[in-house]
Amino acid sequence: MQLHIGTRLFRPSLAGTVSTLILLPLLIYLGLWQLQRADEKRALMAQATAGKHSTLALTAATASQLSRYQQVQTQGRFDTAHQVLLDNMPSKEGHPGYRVLTPLRLADQSIVLVDRGWLPLGSNRQQLPQLTVDEQPRTLTGMLDVLPQPGVRAGTAGVTPDRWPQALNYPRYAELQQLYGPQLQARVILLDAAAPDGFERVWQINVGFGPERHLGYAVQWFALAAAVLIIYVVVNLKRASKKDDNADV
Repeated sequence: MQLHIGTRLFRPSLAGTVSTLILLPLLIYLGLWQLQRADEKRALMAQATAGKHSTLALTAATASQLSRYQQVQTQGRFDTAHQVLLDNMPSKEGHPGYRVLTPLRLADQSIVLVDRGWLPLGSNRQQLPQLTVDEQPRTLTGMLDVLPQPGVRAGTAGVTPDRWPQALNYPRYAELQQLYGPQLQARVILLDAAAPDGFERVWQINVGFGPERHLGYAVQWFALAAAVLIIYVVVNLKRASKKDDNADV
C-alpha cells in the first residue's frame, strides 16, 4: 500500500502496520481504563463523605442496599463462640497481628460480622488471643465495609468449620458462608472507635491512591498512543522520488 501526500510518499510496511494496529487500541484502552478507575475512586470517596453525615438503620433487608462506608446502627447479640481472626493484618504502626470479626446475630436471625479492631500477634500463631465478649443484647454503631482483599490471592483461606476461633488469611465471603450459613450478610461493620468491647480501631477509607494518579496514568497511556501513531507516520512517510512518480503514471 502506498499513498502520495504532496511531494511525499506514505508507504508503510506490513509489519509496522500490524504492530501499530495492535499497540494503538491497547494503549487507548489502558488510558480509558485509568479514566474509569479515577471515576470509581471519586465515587467511593463521595460515598465515604456522604456516609459520615447520617446514621442509618442496618437490618437484613437494608444490608445489601446501603453504600459502602455508610454509618449504620443495629441491634443484636454477639456470638462469642464463633469468631474469626483475620491473619496478616498489620496495626497502624505496621506491627503484625489480627483483626477480630465477631458475628452479631440480629433479631431476624441474620448475621453480620463486626470488625472489633486489631490485636497483636502472640509469641506464635498457636497462641490465639482471648476474644470473649458479653452476649447481652446491644445497640452498636459503625461503618459499613467489605472484607479486606489481598493484592494477589494465593489459594484458599483454610476454613475449618469445627475449630474456633478461626485464624484465616483473607477469606472470601463464600468461605465465611460455609461457617455461618446463608443468613450471613455480605457486609462488615467496622465498630465505632468509641464503642465498648473493641480493640485498636483506626479506620481509614481504603481507596489506595487517589483519582489524580489514575488521571496521570491515563495521560501517559494516551501520550504513548499518540507517540506510536506519530512514529508510524514519520517512519513510513518519505520524499517521493521521480521513479515513484513515474510508477503512478
